[in-house]
Amino acid sequence: MPDTPAAPVARPTPAAPGALSAEDGKLVVLARGARARVGAVEGAAVRDQDGRTYAAASVALPSLTLTALQLAVASAVAAGASRLEAAVVVTEASTLDGAGYAAVRDLAADAPVHVAAPDGTVLGTVTE
Repeated sequence: MPDTPAAPVARPTPAAPGALSAEDGKLVVLARGARARVGAVEGAAVRDQDGRTYAAASVALPSLTLTALQLAVASAVAAGASRLEAAVVVTEASTLDGAGYAAVRDLAADAPVHVAAPDGTVLGTVTE
């Protein structure tokens, strides 16, 4: 493998929040639970084309660093998902991490990615 650094990924800023569907609201609950369970910086959840959900927390090890959204997407792919319907990230940040956003876009060009505060308040949604 070449020793070239990975290109930086843009950090999308969520647009004003809209009303969430009941299914997307469940993703917020799952993402909050994943974050709280281990005291992680972020929690995330995604829903695949069959309605299955995957939740994850951010991982920071000396040899491995993954955002919560990257891990949730990886879990979905490992279980056979080929498309995502929606994603949620629970974080204290005001922007969506670029690497997690890119992972969602690898499976869905149009899936909404909701960004929520730790208390579950939806801060905004990225749809492009």
